[in-house]
Amino acid sequence: MNFLASVRARAAASRRRVVFAESPDPRTIAAVRALAGERVAEPVLVLDPERPDTHRAARAAGVETVDPASDPAAAEIAALLLARRGARGLTAAQAAPLARQPLYFADGLVALGRAHAAVAGASHTTADVVRAALWTIGPAPGVTTVSSAFYMVVPDFRGAGEEVLTFSDCAVVPEPTAEQLAEIAVAAARDRRRIVGDEPRVALLSYSTHATGAGASVDRVRAALAILRARGADFAVDGELQADAALIGDVAARKAPGSSVAGRANVLVFPSLDAGNTAYKLVERLARARAIGPIIQGLARPCSDLSRGASADDIMNVAAIAALQATA
Repeated sequence: MNFLASVRARAAASRRRVVFAESPDPRTIAAVRALAGERVAEPVLVLDPERPDTHRAARAAGVETVDPASDPAAAEIAALLLARRGARGLTAAQAAPLARQPLYFADGLVALGRAHAAVAGASHTTADVVRAALWTIGPAPGVTTVSSAFYMVVPDFRGAGEEVLTFSDCAVVPEPTAEQLAEIAVAAARDRRRIVGDEPRVALLSYSTHATGAGASVDRVRAALAILRARGADFAVDGELQADAALIGDVAARKAPGSSVAGRANVLVFPSLDAGNTAYKLVERLARARAIGPIIQGLARPCSDLSRGASADDIMNVAAIAALQATA
């Protein structure tokens, strides 16, 4: 069974309730039909009060629908928003209409425990999706940095057949500090265990391998490794490593002999958003890899993002991953 088939099968076994904020989008309608038909998840469609013309198609999808304009949960979500954001200037007059917006309403259902996960992003930006999740759900306990990962299904490149690599962070944090890099590594390792089901081997990437180079970004990566080791990370991690040393055994033997990660890495933590976003797009296009995500990590409850170019099949895969994130 390949990775995506395994993800869907394990999600089906968990039967998680996943809420979708973008019911006017026909790709979302197609995805929830398929999710329900294949019993991968229990989808819930949030109707858009500003798009009553789309309500009939959403209700015809054959899954549960909720209308923020009339659902009593909207008042609870408004109170939740006010409690979380009131000290930062959000007023009751602002919270009430915000709670009826599908994106905030969907995430509010997750925050209230009425659903296990939310999926959006087909017609919202990553910034929109992350902001709504932070305002309603917030970070997991002990987490200060919410980040993202792509799960890259790549063709055989080191003799082990098709593989899944975690690329993080490719969508959220532009210039991570050493502390943020450490948190990104922890979140990516934790979610890899849930989603892929294997043991993470984390490479903190750089243009330097084990002190062959110098510079501010190299210093941040080295400091992140020191933080992880001081905290007793429960996964294999090494850095700073160049990408070829992280991935290819022959190169690792020359550049990083004795490393427990070099040549075997399956989680790549990039030193900046520029590096991560560029890398995943290059690998997707040049290596014909399948890029699943961006998957938001570090939240108290899962709310997953989508590329605005996502297909219905992509939405299904992200929903299945969100369901697995909710199983821990």
